[in-house]
Amino acid sequence: MTKAENRAAAKAYHQERMRKISEEARAKAVEAELGELDLFRRYLMQGGLGHTRPLIDAIDDYAEQITGDRTALHGKPSSIGPARR
Repeated sequence: MTKAENRAAAKAYHQERMRKISEEARAKAVEAELGELDLFRRYLMQGGLGHTRPLIDAIDDYAEQITGDRTALHGKPSSIGPARR
């Protein structure tokens, strides 16, 4: 392998490694943000404050933007009892 080929391979390896690190950091940031949004959404739903539907809808819209799934923060089915189909 020549020096030029070695440099090109090292550069490609470095770029791929940086892409993976960036992708992992983005995934962690999205996970943390979803956790905070989930807490806020639960507070709005259980707080009995009234007139919170527009805020809950906005949170769901934002969750859809960052995950592609509008129901990402919705309650998951319980593991107790039979599964519904």
